[in-house]
Amino acid sequence: MLKTIHARKGLQLLIGLCIGIAFGFLLQKGGATTYDVILGQLLFTDFTVVKIMLSAVVVGMIGVHALCSIGLTQLHPKPGSLGSSVLGGLLFGIGFGILGYCPGTVAGAVAQGWLDAFFGGVVGLLLGAGLLAAIYPKLDKAVLRKGDFGDITLPELLKVNDWVVVIPVALMISGLLFWIEKTGF
Repeated sequence: MLKTIHARKGLQLLIGLCIGIAFGFLLQKGGATTYDVILGQLLFTDFTVVKIMLSAVVVGMIGVHALCSIGLTQLHPKPGSLGSSVLGGLLFGIGFGILGYCPGTVAGAVAQGWLDAFFGGVVGLLLGAGLLAAIYPKLDKAVLRKGDFGDITLPELLKVNDWVVVIPVALMISGLLFWIEKTGF
């Protein structure tokens, strides 16, 4: 079945669209597309967004590694570097701090009809992508490849089975989620 899906690009796009719509719906239902919730996260008074994202990390991490373990998929990590991580983190943080939305929540907020998300978020994303495309050749060697660490995963780095990392990380994140919920954040 998965080979059939892999061979049909149109079906892949349709599945991706449906999953994206479901993701946006769940973000909206969870409150993550509301400016006040995001502002509360930035002010450390509302941890709704952290709870949503950490829950997604645990479910996704276990799901992906389970699919890999039974041979239904393979991981293809992209190479990374300190330069690209630092620059990407700075740009993301600046945009998130100024606008109050990340790329995922801005799409959900636009779907709800928030004009600030459309003009600040969508227009900003398009302008930023255009600017990056224009300066990418200069940035690539000067900044983005500094501190290259390749496409290695943490289990590969530690030379252990994936589950030796996945299970403890999932338990730690679950414990953190329990603590956040118990303390009332």
